[in-house]
Amino acid sequence: MQRAAAPSPVYFADNAPQPPEPPVRGRLWRVLGGLSIAMSLLLVAGSLTTYGFWRRLDGQIDRENVDGRLGERPEKLNNSLNILLMGSDSREGENARYGVEPGKRSDTTILLHISPGGESAIGISFPRDSMVQMPPCEKEDGAVVPAQFGMINAAFSNGGPACTWRTIESLTKIHIDHYVEVDFTGFKRVVDALGGVEICVPRRIDDPKAELHLKPGRQNVRGDQALGYVRTRYGLGNGSDLDRIKRQQAFMASIVKKATDRGMLTDPGRTYDFLSAIAKSIKADDDLTLSVMQKLAGSLRGMSAGKVRFVTVPVQAYPQDKNRVQFDPARAEPLFRAVREDNRLPEPPPAPVAAQKVQPVPPEQVRIGVYNGSGTPGLAQRTADQLTERGFQVVKVGNSNRRYARTRILYGTGAEGQAARTAIAVPGPTPRAWSSAKPGYVYLVVGKEGADLRALNASVPKVAGEIRADRDVCAAT
Repeated sequence: MQRAAAPSPVYFADNAPQPPEPPVRGRLWRVLGGLSIAMSLLLVAGSLTTYGFWRRLDGQIDRENVDGRLGERPEKLNNSLNILLMGSDSREGENARYGVEPGKRSDTTILLHISPGGESAIGISFPRDSMVQMPPCEKEDGAVVPAQFGMINAAFSNGGPACTWRTIESLTKIHIDHYVEVDFTGFKRVVDALGGVEICVPRRIDDPKAELHLKPGRQNVRGDQALGYVRTRYGLGNGSDLDRIKRQQAFMASIVKKATDRGMLTDPGRTYDFLSAIAKSIKADDDLTLSVMQKLAGSLRGMSAGKVRFVTVPVQAYPQDKNRVQFDPARAEPLFRAVREDNRLPEPPPAPVAAQKVQPVPPEQVRIGVYNGSGTPGLAQRTADQLTERGFQVVKVGNSNRRYARTRILYGTGAEGQAARTAIAVPGPTPRAWSSAKPGYVYLVVGKEGADLRALNASVPKVAGEIRADRDVCAAT
């Protein structure tokens, strides 16, 4: 059998031979394979029981369609996930024991932002005493509540979760993906499924209004004691909503710490009981589907308590009423912008070379040539300029004499560490050795998919008073 002749090499414009196009299937397999592994770990069960497990949870969630009532939406700028969490003070059904209140209000409003890749998460609390401009909103029955200025929690009273969703988007310009609502009874159910949550109080507390009676120091609370702790305004602190928010954030941090405890996640029974308690306790939008929940579970599998923090929207005094506050735009807008533009991905390990991990070198030690294989004029130069700004030694900018769909990172002998550093700056392509490359050099070939460099200042900035979920509860008291 006669062997087919090898194809003639293709050359760059500067006569460097061009490598063959790599196969496309690898990236898809890594996504599906990685997700399958994460899901197997989470469910602690074989693939035959996975679907049934999630179906049982899915059937316990109450859902609502809000798509048609959100109005004009902010653009989605990245692959992060933004979930609006609302604590309702409804007195309907099982909540009737907490008193009689007409309608329902949003007792707590938090925007949970999960960075692309599930690398970190931040919960942003919106004080309910904040005076804001609310857009018009449509109720479930089709009636329209006109735009108004008032306390932010009035949005929930006006039109439920959809109105709060639209209000938060209009104030922050952050695209929200889903909402979750939980009431008093649901909150207690989740805490009890965890076996209680650890808190720490500085002195003895006796607050009949909140049905709260606590001894001083570190202790585990559940049921009505847990609910009373997060709701009381006068038994602890100065009675302000901002002080109550700090206590709620500390409590949620303890929930995250308990839920991500290794003993919890490795016990299938406890894991299912906890997730089932959540499913029975929430109301959500109908786009929070089974597949979305599975994807979210997979992305969060490796998240630890130390990667979760809680902050409050920076506010200042509202001049017309000392009992109200307003957003401080000088400090709030940088926070909102960082969430909108968060493009941070998990820091990748050094690119594998001959099945070995390689230590990336500093950018200033990388000698790199940037070639345009996309056909888009100026793309190589723009990419080269960005690399130069980050300290890379760009030694050549040129054009390829053929077009590529995908961007590639190629390297010569001895340039493994340089290629690994390039892969961190340009996430996506897997560095590949190239026999025709000049020793010690890296070649970035920009294909039609472009070369999106990792954002330098993408992480959400620290906010004064923020609470990390891995802190010691008594140290924070």
